[in-house]
Amino acid sequence: MSDRYRIVRFLTCFAFVTALLGCGATQRRESTGEYVDDSVITTKVKSAILDDATLKSFQINVKTFKGVVQLSGFVDSAEYVTKAGEVAGHVLGVKEVRNDLVAK
Repeated sequence: MSDRYRIVRFLTCFAFVTALLGCGATQRRESTGEYVDDSVITTKVKSAILDDATLKSFQINVKTFKGVVQLSGFVDSAEYVTKAGEVAGHVLGVKEVRNDLVAK
């Protein structure tokens, strides 16, 4: 094999490995697939909250990271805080709910 061929082969392999590692997940960063999954979970949780007649009038923020859903915002009572957590927890794909809602 020529030296040029070896260099091209090495650079191709290096680029491929670098690209694969760039899509990998770390503790602070999600992989591409996890990001898409979390976006779907966030959408489903928001939809479930809007479908609940008692919760749809509140401004409840939803964020998801690696299947863990965080709820934030303000509701009128502790009962609604609990209800929102239960609704979010029943959504498929939710691993945990961190309920940071505050009752006014």
